[in-house]
Amino acid sequence: MSLLLASNWWSLVIRGLVAILLGILALAWPGITLSALVLLFGAYALVDGVVNLAGAWRASKAHERWGVLVIEGVAGIVAGLVTFAWPAITALALIYVIAAWAVVTGILEIAAATKLRKHISGEWLLALSGVASIIFGILLMAYPLAGALVIAIWFGVYAIVFGAMLVGLGFRLRTWAKTIGGTSAAVGIS
Repeated sequence: MSLLLASNWWSLVIRGLVAILLGILALAWPGITLSALVLLFGAYALVDGVVNLAGAWRASKAHERWGVLVIEGVAGIVAGLVTFAWPAITALALIYVIAAWAVVTGILEIAAATKLRKHISGEWLLALSGVASIIFGILLMAYPLAGALVIAIWFGVYAIVFGAMLVGLGFRLRTWAKTIGGTSAAVGIS
């Protein structure tokens, strides 16, 4: 693995900070209407998808693996576009779209963490964010009619936990790049 992942630590931090901000907003105004929740989710899914596609593009330029980033990016963009194209979508359908996105994202993050463990410590943060995504998705599937208020609270807590883990991983990668940077290129880590 080259230093590309570590040099893009900032993209994880941005994704994490956006998630934390959205989580705080959802918890500060849990009584938001379902249409506002639709827009909140759609915006986050689109931003997350675009950031993942940008990461995939940079990884492809460096001849690194980029397939998982493309899948996660496309899933985020599709979820966001579907959300914006049909804003009057029923609450139940939206809940299942959000749940499916969370589970797929979680599985992909756990897979990425498994590959990262060979190269850095701290990959458990990405694995935990994947577990948090899966738990969030399962909760939504198990209790789809819990209501917009409960879903806003679940989303807020999930987004803050998920975002904090991404920020933590981003800063760990930054530290790793600074401490290993000079020697990893010399020994050809790939």
